[in-house]
Amino acid sequence: MQETKRMTIFSLGLQHVLAMYAGAILVPLIVGRALNLTVEQLAYLVSIDLLTCGIATLLQARKGKWLGIGLPAVLGSSFVAVTPMIAIGSQYGATAIYGSIIAAGIFIMLCAVFFSKIVKFFPPVVIGTVVTIIGLALIPTGIKNMAGGANSKQFGSLENLALSFGVLIFILLLNRYTRGFIRSLSVLFGIIAGTVAASIMGKVNFSAVQDASWFHLPKPFFFGVPSFEIGPIITMIIVGTVVIIESTGVFFALSKICDQPINEKDLARGYRAEGLAFILGGIVNAFPYNTFAQNVGLVQLSKVKTTNVVVAAGGILITLGLIPKIAAFATIIPTAVLGGATVVMFGMVVASGVKMLQAVDFSNQSNLLIVACSVSLGLGVTAVPDLFAQLPQGIKIIVSDGIITGSLAAILLNIFFNFSSKKQNVPIQQAQETH
Repeated sequence: MQETKRMTIFSLGLQHVLAMYAGAILVPLIVGRALNLTVEQLAYLVSIDLLTCGIATLLQARKGKWLGIGLPAVLGSSFVAVTPMIAIGSQYGATAIYGSIIAAGIFIMLCAVFFSKIVKFFPPVVIGTVVTIIGLALIPTGIKNMAGGANSKQFGSLENLALSFGVLIFILLLNRYTRGFIRSLSVLFGIIAGTVAASIMGKVNFSAVQDASWFHLPKPFFFGVPSFEIGPIITMIIVGTVVIIESTGVFFALSKICDQPINEKDLARGYRAEGLAFILGGIVNAFPYNTFAQNVGLVQLSKVKTTNVVVAAGGILITLGLIPKIAAFATIIPTAVLGGATVVMFGMVVASGVKMLQAVDFSNQSNLLIVACSVSLGLGVTAVPDLFAQLPQGIKIIVSDGIITGSLAAILLNIFFNFSSKKQNVPIQQAQETH
Protein backbone atom coordinates (compact mmCIF):
# COMPACT_ATOMS: atom_id res chain seq x y z
CA MET A 1 0.00 0.00 0.00
CA GLN A 2 2.82 2.35 0.99
CA GLU A 3 4.74 1.41 -2.16
CA THR A 4 1.68 2.18 -4.32
CA LYS A 5 1.34 5.58 -2.64
CA ARG A 6 5.01 6.38 -3.29
CA MET A 7 4.68 5.39 -6.95
CA THR A 8 1.59 7.59 -7.28
CA ILE A 9 3.41 10.57 -5.79
CA PHE A 10 6.41 9.92 -8.08
CA SER A 11 4.16 9.71 -11.16
CA LEU A 12 2.40 12.96 -10.28
CA GLY A 13 5.76 14.62 -9.62
CA LEU A 14 7.00 13.44 -13.02
CA GLN A 15 3.91 15.04 -14.58
CA HIS A 16 4.91 18.37 -13.06
CA VAL A 17 8.47 17.97 -14.39
CA LEU A 18 7.23 17.18 -17.90
CA ALA A 19 4.80 20.11 -17.80
CA MET A 20 7.56 22.62 -17.03
CA TYR A 21 10.49 20.89 -18.79
CA ALA A 22 10.15 22.71 -22.11
CA GLY A 23 10.04 26.09 -20.38
CA ALA A 24 12.94 25.15 -18.11
CA ILE A 25 15.34 24.25 -20.94
CA LEU A 26 14.31 27.09 -23.27
CA VAL A 27 15.85 29.81 -21.10
CA PRO A 28 19.38 28.33 -20.90
CA LEU A 29 19.30 27.42 -24.60
CA ILE A 30 18.22 30.93 -25.68
CA VAL A 31 20.66 32.75 -23.37
CA GLY A 32 23.54 30.34 -23.98
CA ARG A 33 23.27 30.52 -27.76
CA ALA A 34 22.92 34.31 -27.69
CA LEU A 35 26.16 34.52 -25.68
CA ASN A 36 27.91 32.08 -28.08
CA LEU A 37 28.67 29.43 -25.45
CA THR A 38 30.39 26.23 -26.52
CA VAL A 39 28.43 22.97 -26.66
CA GLU A 40 30.05 21.84 -23.40
CA GLN A 41 29.20 25.12 -21.67
CA LEU A 42 25.65 24.97 -22.98
CA ALA A 43 25.22 21.41 -21.69
CA TYR A 44 26.47 22.54 -18.28
CA LEU A 45 24.05 25.47 -18.30
CA VAL A 46 21.06 23.22 -19.05
CA SER A 47 22.00 20.59 -16.45
CA ILE A 48 22.77 23.08 -13.68
CA ASP A 49 19.52 24.86 -14.48
CA LEU A 50 17.51 21.66 -13.99
CA LEU A 51 19.32 20.91 -10.74
CA THR A 52 18.73 24.43 -9.41
CA CYS A 53 15.06 24.29 -10.47
CA GLY A 54 14.75 21.23 -8.25
CA ILE A 55 16.45 22.83 -5.25
CA ALA A 56 14.41 26.03 -5.67
CA THR A 57 11.19 23.97 -5.79
CA LEU A 58 12.13 22.20 -2.54
CA LEU A 59 12.87 25.56 -0.88
CA GLN A 60 9.35 26.77 -1.68
CA ALA A 61 7.44 23.55 -0.94
CA ARG A 62 7.84 23.42 2.84
CA LYS A 63 6.62 26.21 5.11
CA GLY A 64 9.47 26.94 7.51
CA LYS A 65 9.99 29.73 10.00
CA TRP A 66 11.72 31.98 7.47
CA LEU A 67 11.48 30.25 4.09
CA GLY A 68 8.85 28.60 1.90
CA ILE A 69 5.21 29.35 1.25
CA GLY A 70 4.11 25.72 1.67
CA LEU A 71 2.04 25.52 -1.53
CA PRO A 72 2.47 23.03 -4.44
CA ALA A 73 4.60 25.47 -6.46
CA VAL A 74 7.24 24.46 -9.01
CA LEU A 75 10.05 26.91 -9.73
CA GLY A 76 11.86 27.36 -13.02
CA SER A 77 14.20 29.80 -14.74
CA SER A 78 12.43 33.09 -15.38
CA PHE A 79 11.65 34.30 -18.91
CA VAL A 80 11.84 37.86 -17.53
CA ALA A 81 15.60 37.54 -17.16
CA VAL A 82 16.32 36.39 -20.74
CA THR A 83 16.92 39.71 -22.49
CA PRO A 84 18.56 41.43 -19.46
CA MET A 85 21.02 38.53 -19.07
CA ILE A 86 21.90 38.66 -22.76
CA ALA A 87 22.38 42.43 -22.60
CA ILE A 88 24.54 42.25 -19.46
CA GLY A 89 26.58 39.35 -20.81
CA SER A 90 27.19 41.11 -24.12
CA GLN A 91 28.36 44.34 -22.49
CA TYR A 92 29.98 43.26 -19.22
CA GLY A 93 30.63 39.52 -19.58
CA ALA A 94 29.19 36.44 -17.88
CA THR A 95 30.71 37.24 -14.47
CA ALA A 96 28.66 40.45 -14.27
CA ILE A 97 25.48 38.45 -14.98
CA TYR A 98 26.02 36.27 -11.94
CA GLY A 99 27.19 39.10 -9.69
CA SER A 100 23.96 40.94 -10.48
CA ILE A 101 21.82 37.81 -9.85
CA ILE A 102 23.44 37.27 -6.43
CA ALA A 103 22.95 40.95 -5.53
CA ALA A 104 19.29 40.81 -6.63
CA GLY A 105 18.74 37.68 -4.54
CA ILE A 106 20.16 39.38 -1.45
CA PHE A 107 17.95 42.41 -2.14
CA ILE A 108 14.81 40.23 -2.40
CA MET A 109 15.60 38.39 0.84
CA LEU A 110 16.25 41.63 2.73
CA CYS A 111 13.12 43.32 1.35
CA ALA A 112 10.77 40.31 1.54
CA VAL A 113 8.77 41.77 4.44
CA PHE A 114 8.54 45.13 2.66
CA PHE A 115 7.30 43.48 -0.55
CA SER A 116 4.65 41.53 1.38
CA LYS A 117 3.26 44.80 2.75
CA ILE A 118 2.96 46.58 -0.61
CA VAL A 119 0.93 43.94 -2.45
CA LYS A 120 -1.74 46.64 -2.96
CA PHE A 121 0.63 48.28 -5.46
CA PHE A 122 0.37 45.18 -7.67
CA PRO A 123 -3.32 45.06 -8.63
CA PRO A 124 -4.64 43.26 -11.73
CA VAL A 125 -3.84 46.21 -13.99
CA VAL A 126 -0.14 46.01 -13.06
CA ILE A 127 0.21 42.22 -13.11
CA GLY A 128 -1.72 41.79 -16.36
CA THR A 129 0.22 44.58 -18.05
CA VAL A 130 3.61 43.25 -16.88
CA VAL A 131 2.85 39.68 -18.01
CA THR A 132 1.60 40.95 -21.38
CA ILE A 133 4.76 43.03 -21.86
CA ILE A 134 6.97 40.05 -20.99
CA GLY A 135 5.34 37.97 -23.72
CA LEU A 136 5.40 40.76 -26.32
CA ALA A 137 9.05 41.57 -25.64
CA LEU A 138 10.08 37.92 -26.04
CA ILE A 139 8.18 37.22 -29.27
CA PRO A 140 10.85 38.79 -31.55
CA THR A 141 13.38 36.31 -30.12
CA GLY A 142 11.02 33.44 -30.96
CA ILE A 143 10.49 34.73 -34.50
CA LYS A 144 14.25 35.03 -35.10
CA ASN A 145 14.69 31.49 -33.84
CA MET A 146 12.03 30.29 -36.29
CA ALA A 147 14.27 31.52 -39.10
CA GLY A 148 17.28 29.73 -37.63
CA GLY A 149 18.67 32.26 -35.16
CA ALA A 150 19.80 35.88 -35.55
CA ASN A 151 23.37 35.00 -36.62
CA SER A 152 22.53 31.95 -38.71
CA LYS A 153 24.03 31.70 -42.20
CA GLN A 154 20.82 29.95 -43.26
CA PHE A 155 18.53 32.57 -41.74
CA GLY A 156 15.04 32.21 -43.23
CA SER A 157 15.92 29.15 -45.32
CA LEU A 158 13.11 26.88 -46.47
CA GLU A 159 14.42 24.07 -44.26
CA ASN A 160 14.34 26.27 -41.15
CA LEU A 161 10.88 27.58 -41.95
CA ALA A 162 9.59 24.06 -42.65
CA LEU A 163 10.92 22.84 -39.29
CA SER A 164 9.64 25.77 -37.24
CA PHE A 165 6.19 25.89 -38.82
CA GLY A 166 5.99 22.10 -38.70
CA VAL A 167 6.57 22.23 -34.92
CA LEU A 168 4.02 25.03 -34.57
CA ILE A 169 1.38 23.12 -36.57
CA PHE A 170 2.07 19.89 -34.64
CA ILE A 171 1.55 21.71 -31.32
CA LEU A 172 -1.68 23.24 -32.59
CA LEU A 173 -2.95 19.84 -33.77
CA LEU A 174 -2.26 18.31 -30.36
CA ASN A 175 -4.18 21.13 -28.73
CA ARG A 176 -7.07 20.67 -31.15
CA TYR A 177 -7.42 16.89 -31.03
CA THR A 178 -6.13 15.81 -27.60
CA ARG A 179 -7.24 16.48 -24.05
CA GLY A 180 -5.90 16.61 -20.51
CA PHE A 181 -2.28 15.74 -19.84
CA ILE A 182 -1.35 15.12 -23.50
CA ARG A 183 -2.52 18.61 -24.39
CA SER A 184 -0.56 20.11 -21.47
CA LEU A 185 2.63 18.51 -22.86
CA SER A 186 2.00 19.63 -26.44
CA VAL A 187 5.01 21.98 -26.52
CA LEU A 188 7.38 19.29 -25.24
CA PHE A 189 6.03 16.76 -27.76
CA GLY A 190 6.38 19.39 -30.50
CA ILE A 191 10.05 19.91 -29.65
CA ILE A 192 10.68 16.15 -29.65
CA ALA A 193 8.88 15.66 -32.99
CA GLY A 194 10.71 18.61 -34.55
CA THR A 195 14.09 17.29 -33.40
CA VAL A 196 13.33 13.85 -34.85
CA ALA A 197 12.36 15.47 -38.17
CA ALA A 198 15.52 17.60 -38.12
CA SER A 199 17.58 14.46 -37.47
CA ILE A 200 16.07 12.80 -40.54
CA MET A 201 17.02 15.94 -42.51
CA GLY A 202 20.60 15.62 -41.25
CA LYS A 203 20.46 18.77 -39.15
CA VAL A 204 21.18 17.19 -35.75
CA ASN A 205 24.65 16.41 -34.42
CA PHE A 206 24.64 13.79 -31.64
CA SER A 207 28.33 14.16 -30.76
CA ALA A 208 27.48 16.35 -27.74
CA VAL A 209 25.40 13.53 -26.27
CA GLN A 210 28.08 10.93 -26.96
CA ASP A 211 30.79 13.07 -25.35
CA ALA A 212 28.77 14.06 -22.26
CA SER A 213 29.46 12.25 -18.99
CA TRP A 214 26.88 10.33 -16.98
CA PHE A 215 27.39 12.23 -13.74
CA HIS A 216 28.73 15.56 -12.50
CA LEU A 217 28.49 17.84 -9.49
CA PRO A 218 27.71 21.58 -9.53
CA LYS A 219 30.76 23.79 -9.92
CA PRO A 220 30.39 27.13 -8.11
CA PHE A 221 31.42 30.06 -10.30
CA PHE A 222 31.80 27.83 -13.38
CA PHE A 223 32.09 30.89 -15.65
CA GLY A 224 34.37 32.84 -13.29
CA VAL A 225 34.27 34.78 -10.04
CA PRO A 226 31.26 37.14 -10.05
CA SER A 227 31.85 40.83 -10.72
CA PHE A 228 29.53 43.46 -9.32
CA GLU A 229 28.67 46.33 -11.68
CA ILE A 230 26.12 48.93 -10.58
CA GLY A 231 24.18 49.02 -13.89
CA PRO A 232 23.65 45.25 -14.14
CA ILE A 233 22.81 45.05 -10.41
CA ILE A 234 20.08 47.68 -10.70
CA THR A 235 18.78 45.95 -13.83
CA MET A 236 18.61 42.57 -12.09
CA ILE A 237 16.98 44.08 -8.99
CA ILE A 238 14.23 45.38 -11.27
CA VAL A 239 14.01 41.91 -12.85
CA GLY A 240 13.66 40.48 -9.33
CA THR A 241 10.86 42.92 -8.56
CA VAL A 242 9.01 41.87 -11.72
CA VAL A 243 9.54 38.21 -10.78
CA ILE A 244 8.04 38.93 -7.34
CA ILE A 245 5.00 40.51 -9.00
CA GLU A 246 4.53 37.44 -11.21
CA SER A 247 5.01 34.99 -8.36
CA THR A 248 2.60 36.87 -6.10
CA GLY A 249 -0.17 36.25 -8.60
CA VAL A 250 0.71 32.55 -8.79
CA PHE A 251 0.80 32.28 -4.98
CA PHE A 252 -2.73 33.64 -4.74
CA ALA A 253 -3.91 31.37 -7.56
CA LEU A 254 -2.53 28.30 -5.76
CA SER A 255 -3.98 29.55 -2.48
CA LYS A 256 -7.43 29.68 -4.07
CA ILE A 257 -7.12 26.25 -5.73
CA CYS A 258 -5.84 24.60 -2.54
CA ASP A 259 -8.30 26.40 -0.20
CA GLN A 260 -5.30 27.53 1.82
CA PRO A 261 -5.46 31.26 2.68
CA ILE A 262 -2.15 33.10 2.75
CA ASN A 263 -1.15 36.26 4.60
CA GLU A 264 1.73 38.75 4.60
CA LYS A 265 4.00 36.40 6.57
CA ASP A 266 3.38 33.60 4.07
CA LEU A 267 4.19 35.95 1.17
CA ALA A 268 7.40 37.07 2.88
CA ARG A 269 8.48 33.43 3.32
CA GLY A 270 7.72 32.78 -0.34
CA TYR A 271 9.72 35.82 -1.43
CA ARG A 272 12.70 34.80 0.73
CA ALA A 273 12.70 31.35 -0.86
CA GLU A 274 12.81 32.95 -4.33
CA GLY A 275 15.55 35.34 -3.20
CA LEU A 276 17.61 32.40 -1.95
CA ALA A 277 16.98 30.63 -5.28
CA PHE A 278 18.38 33.74 -7.03
CA ILE A 279 21.52 33.61 -4.86
CA LEU A 280 21.96 29.89 -5.49
CA GLY A 281 21.50 30.47 -9.23
CA GLY A 282 24.20 33.14 -9.17
CA ILE A 283 26.65 30.95 -7.26
CA VAL A 284 26.35 27.92 -9.55
CA ASN A 285 26.03 30.14 -12.64
CA ALA A 286 22.43 29.30 -13.46
CA PHE A 287 19.47 31.74 -13.54
CA PRO A 288 16.99 33.79 -11.53
CA TYR A 289 14.03 31.60 -10.59
CA ASN A 290 10.30 32.18 -10.20
CA THR A 291 7.15 30.15 -9.66
CA PHE A 292 5.93 28.58 -12.92
CA ALA A 293 2.36 29.48 -13.80
CA GLN A 294 1.88 26.47 -16.13
CA ASN A 295 2.13 24.11 -13.16
CA VAL A 296 -0.80 25.87 -11.49
CA GLY A 297 -3.00 24.56 -14.29
CA LEU A 298 -1.71 21.04 -13.65
CA VAL A 299 -2.61 21.31 -9.94
CA GLN A 300 -6.11 22.35 -10.97
CA LEU A 301 -6.31 19.60 -13.58
CA SER A 302 -5.07 16.76 -11.36
CA LYS A 303 -6.91 17.94 -8.21
CA VAL A 304 -3.84 16.82 -6.22
CA LYS A 305 -3.00 19.69 -3.88
CA THR A 306 -0.37 18.17 -1.60
CA THR A 307 3.19 19.53 -1.54
CA ASN A 308 4.53 15.94 -1.51
CA VAL A 309 4.01 15.89 -5.27
CA VAL A 310 6.17 18.96 -5.95
CA VAL A 311 8.78 17.63 -3.51
CA ALA A 312 8.93 14.55 -5.75
CA ALA A 313 9.18 16.86 -8.79
CA GLY A 314 12.07 18.70 -7.13
CA GLY A 315 13.87 15.42 -6.49
CA ILE A 316 13.42 14.35 -10.12
CA LEU A 317 14.77 17.69 -11.38
CA ILE A 318 17.83 17.43 -9.12
CA THR A 319 18.50 13.91 -10.41
CA LEU A 320 18.21 15.06 -14.04
CA GLY A 321 20.54 17.96 -13.31
CA LEU A 322 23.24 15.59 -12.06
CA ILE A 323 23.26 13.66 -15.38
CA PRO A 324 24.92 15.78 -18.12
CA LYS A 325 24.08 13.24 -20.81
CA ILE A 326 20.37 14.06 -20.39
CA ALA A 327 21.09 17.79 -20.52
CA ALA A 328 23.16 17.24 -23.66
CA PHE A 329 20.03 16.02 -25.47
CA ALA A 330 18.59 19.52 -25.06
CA THR A 331 21.62 21.10 -26.74
CA ILE A 332 21.07 19.19 -29.98
CA ILE A 333 17.64 20.75 -30.56
CA PRO A 334 17.94 22.91 -33.71
CA THR A 335 17.25 26.62 -33.25
CA ALA A 336 14.40 26.52 -35.79
CA VAL A 337 12.67 23.79 -33.77
CA LEU A 338 13.00 25.91 -30.64
CA GLY A 339 11.56 28.82 -32.61
CA GLY A 340 8.35 26.97 -33.41
CA ALA A 341 7.93 26.11 -29.73
CA THR A 342 8.92 29.50 -28.31
CA VAL A 343 6.40 31.33 -30.46
CA VAL A 344 3.72 29.26 -28.75
CA MET A 345 5.23 29.66 -25.28
CA PHE A 346 5.75 33.41 -25.56
CA GLY A 347 2.36 33.87 -27.20
CA MET A 348 0.75 32.05 -24.28
CA VAL A 349 2.46 34.48 -21.92
CA VAL A 350 0.78 37.34 -23.82
CA ALA A 351 -2.57 35.52 -23.70
CA SER A 352 -2.22 34.98 -19.95
CA GLY A 353 -1.56 38.69 -19.46
CA VAL A 354 -4.60 39.62 -21.52
CA LYS A 355 -6.68 37.17 -19.49
CA MET A 356 -5.54 38.82 -16.25
CA LEU A 357 -6.53 42.21 -17.62
CA GLN A 358 -10.13 40.99 -17.84
CA ALA A 359 -10.35 41.67 -14.09
CA VAL A 360 -9.50 45.35 -14.65
CA ASP A 361 -12.15 48.09 -14.61
CA PHE A 362 -11.50 49.78 -17.96
CA SER A 363 -14.31 52.26 -17.42
CA ASN A 364 -11.63 53.98 -15.33
CA GLN A 365 -9.60 56.11 -17.76
CA SER A 366 -6.46 55.87 -15.60
CA ASN A 367 -6.34 52.07 -16.03
CA LEU A 368 -6.53 52.51 -19.81
CA LEU A 369 -3.62 54.94 -19.65
CA ILE A 370 -1.55 52.60 -17.47
CA VAL A 371 -1.92 49.75 -19.96
CA ALA A 372 -1.56 51.96 -23.04
CA CYS A 373 1.62 53.76 -21.96
CA SER A 374 3.29 50.73 -20.37
CA VAL A 375 2.71 48.40 -23.34
CA SER A 376 3.71 51.13 -25.82
CA LEU A 377 6.97 51.84 -24.00
CA GLY A 378 7.76 48.17 -23.44
CA LEU A 379 7.10 47.13 -27.03
CA GLY A 380 8.62 50.34 -28.40
CA VAL A 381 11.94 49.83 -26.64
CA THR A 382 11.99 46.21 -27.79
CA ALA A 383 11.42 47.25 -31.42
CA VAL A 384 13.78 50.28 -31.27
CA PRO A 385 16.57 49.32 -28.84
CA ASP A 386 18.64 52.39 -29.83
CA LEU A 387 16.05 54.76 -28.34
CA PHE A 388 18.24 55.34 -25.28
CA ALA A 389 21.61 54.90 -27.01
CA GLN A 390 22.81 58.37 -25.97
CA LEU A 391 22.26 57.80 -22.25
CA PRO A 392 25.16 56.88 -19.90
CA GLN A 393 26.02 53.18 -19.99
CA GLY A 394 24.82 52.45 -16.46
CA ILE A 395 21.39 53.94 -17.14
CA LYS A 396 21.14 52.64 -20.70
CA ILE A 397 21.42 48.99 -19.71
CA ILE A 398 18.46 49.47 -17.34
CA VAL A 399 16.03 51.23 -19.66
CA SER A 400 17.04 49.64 -22.97
CA ASP A 401 15.21 46.42 -22.09
CA GLY A 402 11.54 46.53 -23.05
CA ILE A 403 10.38 44.27 -20.22
CA ILE A 404 12.03 46.42 -17.57
CA THR A 405 10.96 49.74 -19.11
CA GLY A 406 7.35 48.62 -19.54
CA SER A 407 7.16 47.04 -16.09
CA LEU A 408 8.57 50.12 -14.37
CA ALA A 409 6.08 52.25 -16.28
CA ALA A 410 3.16 50.07 -15.14
CA ILE A 411 4.24 50.17 -11.48
CA LEU A 412 4.95 53.92 -11.40
CA LEU A 413 1.85 54.90 -13.38
CA ASN A 414 -0.34 52.79 -11.10
CA ILE A 415 1.10 54.58 -8.07
CA PHE A 416 0.62 57.95 -9.78
CA PHE A 417 -3.00 57.37 -10.79
CA ASN A 418 -4.30 55.05 -8.11
CA PHE A 419 -2.25 55.63 -4.97
CA SER A 420 -4.52 55.78 -1.90
CA SER A 421 -7.47 54.95 -4.16
CA LYS A 422 -10.03 52.49 -2.84
CA LYS A 423 -9.30 50.35 -5.92
CA GLN A 424 -5.92 49.51 -4.41
CA ASN A 425 -7.70 47.49 -1.74
CA VAL A 426 -8.92 45.04 -4.38
CA PRO A 427 -6.80 41.95 -3.71
CA ILE A 428 -4.39 40.71 -6.30
CA GLN A 429 -6.18 37.37 -6.13
CA GLN A 430 -8.92 38.74 -8.39
CA ALA A 431 -6.41 38.91 -11.21
CA GLN A 432 -5.76 35.22 -10.83
CA GLU A 433 -9.33 33.94 -10.67
CA THR A 434 -9.39 33.93 -14.46
CA HIS A 435 -5.77 32.78 -14.85
